[in-house]
Amino acid sequence: MTRPTLLITGGAKRIGARIAHRFGAAGWHVVIHYGQSRADAEALAAQLPSAECVGCDLADPDAGVAMVEDLARRLGDWRILVNSAAVFRYDDARAMDADVFAEAMTVNAQTPTRMAQAFLAHARAQTGRRVIAITDMKLANPNPDFFSYTMAKHALSSTVRMLAMGAAGPQDRVYAIAPGAMLPSYDQQPHEHETSGRMNLLGRLTDPAEIADAALFLADGWLASGETLFVDSGQHLLAQPRDVLYLARGG
Repeated sequence: MTRPTLLITGGAKRIGARIAHRFGAAGWHVVIHYGQSRADAEALAAQLPSAECVGCDLADPDAGVAMVEDLARRLGDWRILVNSAAVFRYDDARAMDADVFAEAMTVNAQTPTRMAQAFLAHARAQTGRRVIAITDMKLANPNPDFFSYTMAKHALSSTVRMLAMGAAGPQDRVYAIAPGAMLPSYDQQPHEHETSGRMNLLGRLTDPAEIADAALFLADGWLASGETLFVDSGQHLLAQPRDVLYLARGG
């Protein structure tokens, strides 16, 4: 295989699918990870010049590591790991849900971190390897909604600089991209997203393609390892008392 390769977790849908399309168009071989969306992953792979699908339940960290180690054995130029998959379930600051917390910390923090460690230890690349964690602008603009989800994203974010310092080689880079409101989420209707998606400094809907462009920039650019890019039209610079999903409803 002559194309450079990247793996995108949760690559069958939403932001992960946008990243897959962008890298596919740029000449990369795209490995699309799916959990329960095999049909969507295979349909997406069929649209790309060079792609394959891998299934794995990220609620099992050992399975995530095994998937990375298997890919590392057979891929000759695996340069990028994008940890995009996440669970987004509701609880709030008044009463953390123990089950929601346990799932969020595993899927959104522990598994992607262990996969990043395995990738940096085993993947072969003709140039330096790069890990890109998809976090959230809530890191800088927190609110009490989706409490466990936000805690887990903070945990994942904290690993970026530590992995850059302690696990990456001289040519490797570890980054994060922190998106704002881009797509309808949770139980949100499209017309509600039209309102909530504009609750940022620029008053505009941020296109998910901007995340894909940022990921491609990080794949080839030389931003210092350990950095986080906020792609949210300035949403993280605001102070919003609730998730924009509820602000748009007047909640």
